[in-house]
Amino acid sequence: MTTTAPTSLAERFRPIFASIAEGAADRDRHRELPHEQIRLLRDSGFTALRVPVDLGGSGASLHDTFALLTDLAAADSNLTQALRVHFFSVEGFLTAGDTDALRRVADGVIYGNAISEKGVGAVDRYQTRLTPSGEGYRLNGTKFYSTGTLYADVISVAADLDGRRVTALVDAHAEGVHQFDDWDGFGQRLTGSGTTVFEDAPVISVTEGGYGDGGHIIDTAYLQLFHLAALAGIARRSADDIRDRVATRDRTFSHAPADLPREDPLVQAVLGRVYAAASAARVSVLAVADAVAAAFEDASLIDAAELAAAEAQIVLVPLVLSAVSEAFETGGASVVAEKLNFDRHWRNARTLAVHNPVVYKQQAVGRYHLTGDGLPFAWSAGVRR
Repeated sequence: MTTTAPTSLAERFRPIFASIAEGAADRDRHRELPHEQIRLLRDSGFTALRVPVDLGGSGASLHDTFALLTDLAAADSNLTQALRVHFFSVEGFLTAGDTDALRRVADGVIYGNAISEKGVGAVDRYQTRLTPSGEGYRLNGTKFYSTGTLYADVISVAADLDGRRVTALVDAHAEGVHQFDDWDGFGQRLTGSGTTVFEDAPVISVTEGGYGDGGHIIDTAYLQLFHLAALAGIARRSADDIRDRVATRDRTFSHAPADLPREDPLVQAVLGRVYAAASAARVSVLAVADAVAAAFEDASLIDAAELAAAEAQIVLVPLVLSAVSEAFETGGASVVAEKLNFDRHWRNARTLAVHNPVVYKQQAVGRYHLTGDGLPFAWSAGVRR
């Protein structure tokens, strides 16, 4: 397969990201799901970035893909998270050499997820179950945190089949599939992370195993990269928003060291720290992307990639939270005006930060360095009993 990507990917998508960024604050304020923006990304070929050129995609490297996902997050961090399992599915097709599935992605098919469940389930086995029906199966169950599914054509569902973990693909618009925009977190409000209910829903295909099935695999590090990219993008958007406000502001304080905020060395220093945090976060994301890419090529490097992702998470979460909070120190109560909606940056970063809790990653990294063991691979969340 031809895998060389065009050299102008950043230039190609820059105007699209600018268009997406233009209405991001208002969409968050009014809880307007970004269906139009997802369509724009699909129609531009963004969702087929990793598909080889000769199959209709861009053949982008992981490094270039996550550079673009970070830029997308700076436009609207909801979209980077919403497309997380779509890109994960594409990686699975690449690994399996599934050219038919890759062509469907190039034609615009978008994948969502239905993995997490409330209550008992998830950790040992799923409550969502497949039952034989004629020559196929029917799916029944309820999934929570179905990120991206409201924008998807096909849903990847983690389910139980006779006590085994399997992955079922389901048409998102099939009879018996019910989707709800009931995610009630205060951040990342538009990721489509609500409830999905399956009532005797027909299944496209079933494969053995799936995420959460254990094993020494690269999946966890790869999926964590999306949260890191989203955090880095949030930091950059916060810096740019504050810069634009300061650059045009003339109101200041009688005891400020300069007449204009943009000439105030204290304000300049704050802005410098926020930009430095955003830059460091981006560099870290791309370093982890390179480690994950190397592990795709050489399985002996999986530990190194998982360690890189975990250590980056430990550092980036407090770095970005601190940066988006400090940005408000550029002065004046008007910075918290609801019409600016700058608080969405902290809310979004804080929400992403509680995914895959940092405290567990800290312990895992410390244990690994002491004992050579302890990195979690393909873990699950749920009630343990």
